[in-house]
Amino acid sequence: MPFYRISEMEDVKDIYAPTYHKQVNGEFMKVGILTLHPGEEPDPHFHPNEEQFDLILEGRVRMVLGEETKELERGDLVHIPRNTIHGRKVLGDEALVFLNCKSPVGSG
Repeated sequence: MPFYRISEMEDVKDIYAPTYHKQVNGEFMKVGILTLHPGEEPDPHFHPNEEQFDLILEGRVRMVLGEETKELERGDLVHIPRNTIHGRKVLGDEALVFLNCKSPVGSG
């Protein structure tokens, strides 16, 4: 079915951080929603087989993308190319991220 309710989406364990996020997989891409709290941020990592887009829905994060670091807030979108080291740190109490708009579908 092509319609999803976030509260009913599958919880998936993040392989890079001590968190779970809501995720749904299509044929060629996957998307997810992640609520991040301080201390739950993933270590810097990269995906050799997937590119990714992250959209900040609430809160603020400090994003490391390759050699660049930038503070992002609600409404900011970042493209993470394959093989690019990236990580994020929550600035404040929590951040809500439309996460893992990744292609192709896989484990990274």
